[in-house]
Amino acid sequence: MELENRRRAGWLSKNSMMSHIKDQLLLKSELSVWIFLLLIHCSEGQHQLIGPTQPIVAMFGDDIVLPCRLEPAVDAAARTVEWSRPDLKQRIIHFRRDSVDLLTEQNPSYTRRTSLSISKLKSGDVSLKLSKVKLSDAGTYKCIVSKYGTESAVELVVGSVSSPEIEVSKDSSSVVLQCESAGWYPEPEVLWLDAEGNLLSAGPTETVRGPDDLYSVSSRVTVEKKHGNKFTCRVQQNNINQTRDTWIHVSADLFMVHSNLSARITTTMAACVMTIAVVVFIVWKWGQTRTKRQKEETELRKREMWMIGNDVELELLMEGQRDREQSMLGREKMKYLEMKKAKFDEQLQKNEEELKHVQQVIEVFKKQKEDLKTQKEKLLSLQEKEKMKIKEIDMMKDPLLDKKNKQQKREKAKQEAAQKNTEHEELLKNTEKLLETTEEMIVKMTERKGKLKTNKEQIVKHLKSTEQQIELQKKLEESERKEDKDNPPLNKQTTEQLQGRPQVELDQPEEEHNNPC
Repeated sequence: MELENRRRAGWLSKNSMMSHIKDQLLLKSELSVWIFLLLIHCSEGQHQLIGPTQPIVAMFGDDIVLPCRLEPAVDAAARTVEWSRPDLKQRIIHFRRDSVDLLTEQNPSYTRRTSLSISKLKSGDVSLKLSKVKLSDAGTYKCIVSKYGTESAVELVVGSVSSPEIEVSKDSSSVVLQCESAGWYPEPEVLWLDAEGNLLSAGPTETVRGPDDLYSVSSRVTVEKKHGNKFTCRVQQNNINQTRDTWIHVSADLFMVHSNLSARITTTMAACVMTIAVVVFIVWKWGQTRTKRQKEETELRKREMWMIGNDVELELLMEGQRDREQSMLGREKMKYLEMKKAKFDEQLQKNEEELKHVQQVIEVFKKQKEDLKTQKEKLLSLQEKEKMKIKEIDMMKDPLLDKKNKQQKREKAKQEAAQKNTEHEELLKNTEKLLETTEEMIVKMTERKGKLKTNKEQIVKHLKSTEQQIELQKKLEESERKEDKDNPPLNKQTTEQLQGRPQVELDQPEEEHNNPC
């Protein structure tokens, strides 16, 4: 009995111990579950949406992906994903919930142009694909995954580009290049570069904005042979970091033709205008000088006649006051001489100015003469080259051996050489005529210079004579003043005394007669 009780007690003890162990295991299991759930919650709270740090640039009409992903990566296929544009009134661009795209509230401008990749969603990539990008798509987009409470912003910049085209045109004196390019956004700038990459000075760029908001640009530049033969038109837009280049090669013959034509027109017109202007100015100057000189001579004659008339009148009518008349005549003579000297000084100054001008004109004509001689030599050299070119073409011609195409090219080259030769002959004739006219003008102006020098000598001679007369008159007046000082005239008081003295002497006998003493 006792043994049985011991067995029963041991069994109960074992059952109690087993129960206690089970309870501990159950508690540990529940604790592990809670810890696991807590870790999941904490890890979920640490997820972030990662987007680009720089704007995304898309070209008009292309497909583009707006990047956005969960970090750390987690399956987002069943999550709520929202793409929006806060600047729009209807801001929803794409919305997905419970693995279904819900696009009833989508902005109509994005209809059938947005999508999310299901395979990428499973790896946490919630990037939005935008098809057939429009200019109006430019803006800031927001990416939101609702469960994680985070969002990311993506800025989209939309641009449009096209390759430029260059056209060559000719005018009377230069070669003009025109560059055009249509379908740009935003508005671009146009640059011209020479063969070495240096910027060329061009006119203002013409810009037109079309109904599709795309820009068309056009630019013109005038080029010369010194810039080289290769020219590049560059259209660029820095905001979208896009550049398009087109280059063109301009043949040297094109520059040569225009250079010869320009030289002919410039030389002929400049020489003709200069010759006409100088001749007109010289005729006008001579007329002005002659008129002024005639007026001055007339005034001098009048003054001399007036002085002679005064002298005769004074001598006839004022003979008793000759000393006073001579004194007045001396003052008038001094005034006349000073006026005469002033006139000669003025004539001398004008003569020197005209002489200086004539010398300058002669120098201009001499320079023009040298230029025309140089031009003549160049034309003769070009003429000889064209003649040699025609001879070489004639010697190469062989109808039996040449093909029809080559023969036509040679005939065309011969015609061009003959035309250039004719132009050179015409230009040479004009140059020789201008050279002859220039030499004649140099002779005439040299003669005019000689006459002016002779006139200057005469003026200087008269001027010195007048100055000597003035000095002599000054000495005369000084001598008269000294003589008047040594023999002063009678004053009024002395005259009265002399006039009253005889009256006193006549009165004295009466006083003596009345005085008995």
